[in-house]
Amino acid sequence: MTRSKIAASLTAVVLAAAALAGCGSGGGQSADGKTVVTFWQQKFEDYQQTWFKKYVDQFNASQDKVKVDYQVVPADTWQQKLKAAQAAGKAPDVATTSYGNIAAGAAQGQFAELDGLLPAEAFADVKDNVKSFVTINGKHYAYPMLVEPSTVLYYRTDLVKAAGLDPASPPKTWADLITWATKLTSGNVKGMTIASTAADLAWSSWGLQYNACGYLPITDDWSKGRATDACFAKVAEFYKSLFQGNLMPRQPKVGYPDALPYGQGEVAMMANGSWAVGQLKNTYPAMVAKTAVAPFPSVDGDPSKPTATLGGWTLTVDGKTKNKQQAAEFIKYLLAGDPAIMADFFKTSGFSKYTVRTSVDTALAGTPEATADPFMKVISDQIVAHGKQEPAYPFDIALAFGTAVESAMKNTADVPKAMKTELKGTAPKS
Repeated sequence: MTRSKIAASLTAVVLAAAALAGCGSGGGQSADGKTVVTFWQQKFEDYQQTWFKKYVDQFNASQDKVKVDYQVVPADTWQQKLKAAQAAGKAPDVATTSYGNIAAGAAQGQFAELDGLLPAEAFADVKDNVKSFVTINGKHYAYPMLVEPSTVLYYRTDLVKAAGLDPASPPKTWADLITWATKLTSGNVKGMTIASTAADLAWSSWGLQYNACGYLPITDDWSKGRATDACFAKVAEFYKSLFQGNLMPRQPKVGYPDALPYGQGEVAMMANGSWAVGQLKNTYPAMVAKTAVAPFPSVDGDPSKPTATLGGWTLTVDGKTKNKQQAAEFIKYLLAGDPAIMADFFKTSGFSKYTVRTSVDTALAGTPEATADPFMKVISDQIVAHGKQEPAYPFDIALAFGTAVESAMKNTADVPKAMKTELKGTAPKS
């Protein structure tokens, strides 16, 4: 789960009607007779808005018959604003859409099928383990922009050396990680930081759930819960070992997505998403030279098993717009065209986001900024390559699992009881 998903889950329930009234509308003609394609982008980091505007302006300058009307919508108003626009028949022609919303949106007819609007080679360029993220029943309903792995292991090379450990050989198993965290816990510095509240555990542990079991705590058709399977107890036991061993902060200042404890030197290792790379570079630059990254360890040491889910963003075309082809042409230009455009995005991001196209990987391979980056190759080759798609089931199911893990790790319930109690009755009925 990306930070934007967290922000969306905290969106205010009631917004002033005036805020909804300014949502704009799709379609129409500009004063110079061009077809107007409205594009709503959910607000992300400041550099992203700058990047989007740059290439929207370039697209518009290259077009004789089409003009993109670019609008940035704050994350905390996104859901209400979009729903209000859809209800009024004024949905944007193009919108940023997270992977987790594609299946439901396609089923409800919100998104146009892109096959026939985009060339087949555009989808052939998408990496194999990402293609399924935008594909429903063999048809494509979105074009992917980026992925952000949910779980990366960051560690202080200087502290690792001081503890008699080898920074060139990071932990391979969960047991190894416990050993490292134990040796790195010294004085006021804890061995590591990792999620410790139900809301953070709910989504940040998806990769470890896949790692331990090969599946999630609910069947694929959502008809039956399976969190009491023994493999899920291993996940809870792992978190419990870190917490009960006093190897991690017991009352962290911030939640899982924030790199502050690591950046301020309070911990020697950190589990966090790839976005923490950007935070370290921008807020804690002194930490970068003494930080190394690695895939989060596997339950049994198998590096081919996933330890991270891949969240991220796509562009979709409204299912009811009259401007489907023009909207698709913009998506083709921005995301599926010249690899240099998206290579520029990843460079601008400080390589804290990761590519979904093989041609963009090739383009980046020839740039000194990418090859010199201390984190990009490890995250791209060893983490993204094995990442799994975020589940699309309702978040209350994920939250029930997170609650079970939290109660187990903090000793308010033993592991089997926590799994049985917290997950009881959470599976939707078929």
